[in-house]
Order: sequence, then structure tokens, then C-alpha cells
Amino acid sequence: MNTIRTLVALAAIAPALATSAAAQQMTYPDKCRSEMSSGGDMSMQGHQMSGMAEFQKESMDGMKAMNMNMIGMMKKDADVAFACGMIAHHMGAISMAKVELKYGDNAETKAKAQKIIDDQTKEIKELTTWVEKEAK
Repeated sequence: MNTIRTLVALAAIAPALATSAAAQQMTYPDKCRSEMSSGGDMSMQGHQMSGMAEFQKESMDGMKAMNMNMIGMMKKDADVAFACGMIAHHMGAISMAKVELKYGDNAETKAKAQKIIDDQTKEIKELTTWVEKEAK
């Protein structure tokens, strides 16, 4: 239930976070939408994880862990909130990429997954160092 509350809170502030022109121009691809998201209920309420494939369960577990850490975006200092939010976001991306490496079959997406792991692991280290040094 806390995950759902966090998601609802983040959804409420998301428009304020996406203020750059580039962010406003991006749209989520229609081909990425699923029958689970077509009803507008992204909370997973009423959906049984027991009917999911293993890769889907592992991806959802990673997203739940990420969402718990997104609370760092609520820090009162904008710079710290950004850094903490990005750390959580990158951790979620790494979790998803690891699932792709484990279950994926496509060489191109697996290479992208490995690049994401490499790049975002480095960024997490950099952001963590910054937070440890600068956050009050």
C-alpha cells in the first residue's frame, strides 16, 4: 500500500518535474502500452502477479524497490532531491537491465542492457559521492 501511495504522490508532482522543452516533447510509445495500462490503473490493483511470466515478476520487484527509494525526491534541497531521485531511478534501470540480460534473446537489447548497467552504475557512484559530500 505504501508503494501505491508513493506512486500516487509521484504522479501528482510529475508534471512539475517535466518542465524542460525536451521532456515535454517526449511521449510514451503506443507500442509500449499494454492491456494492463489501457484502463488507466497503473497501480496493479486487481492484477494477479501469479499470472505473470518470471521476467515480468522480477521486473516488477525491481520497480517496487526503486519506488520505495524515490521518496528521496522529497528532500527540501532541490539539488539533493534530484541526486537522490536519479540514484533511485538508475537503480531501477539497472534492475530492469539485469532482467533483460537474464531472460532476453535479442543481441541488440542485451547490449543496450549491459551499457545501461555500466553507464548508470558509474553515475550512481558519482551521485552518491556528491550526496555524501554536499547534502546537509
